[in-house]
Amino acid sequence: MLAKSIQRLLVANRGEIAIRVFRAASELKITTVAVYSFEDRYSLHRYKADEAYQIGPDEEPLKPYLDIEEILRIARNQKIDAIHPGYGFLSENIEFARRCREEGITFIGPAPEIMEQLGNKIAAKELALKVNVPIIKGASNLQNSDEAFAAADEIGFPMILKAASGGGGRGMRIVRSKDELKKSFNEASNEAAKAFGDPTVFLEKYVEDPKMPLILAEPFPTPMRVPSSFW
Repeated sequence: MLAKSIQRLLVANRGEIAIRVFRAASELKITTVAVYSFEDRYSLHRYKADEAYQIGPDEEPLKPYLDIEEILRIARNQKIDAIHPGYGFLSENIEFARRCREEGITFIGPAPEIMEQLGNKIAAKELALKVNVPIIKGASNLQNSDEAFAAADEIGFPMILKAASGGGGRGMRIVRSKDELKKSFNEASNEAAKAFGDPTVFLEKYVEDPKMPLILAEPFPTPMRVPSSFW
């Protein structure tokens, strides 16, 4: 059904992430459309798509990939049926998912209502606490590195700084001492702002060599646990 309902797919991302989506879409006989910044005009993902269009002014290398209205302008003009956000950038942006819905474009990802609950990691942790799900010890709503220092004494090293928004490993830093904390806090916050448009970061206790199960739920009627050996 998916291949029949989607004829023209735009990938709102760049590089290898976009190329992987293009490859899968091509196997389903779906026309692929790339967007690229001026800086990425020679990037491989531009040439792997059936069509490609520049977004943003020439002097901005990454900011165009966060420009919701510019991406939707291309989507409207090119009669796009669906947008795949890849990961990072706008992949967990609630407003982007909502605007796609308003434009009648399928957003390949969670519904805005689900993202409101889980798209922001701080909000997701708060929801987990409300339903008595155990979470890793940490500190949220950090305004500056001084507040991170205060939280470090309670959490203990090693810790990990994480961006509240987005994904893909952006805005993350492992911190093993107070000497590293201020520099890592500023780096993580700046990277998160550039990648997701949100500089908010939080702290968690860092778990060495974790074992992480994958739970598949939506759109399956019964959630399934996938052993780590399968992925």
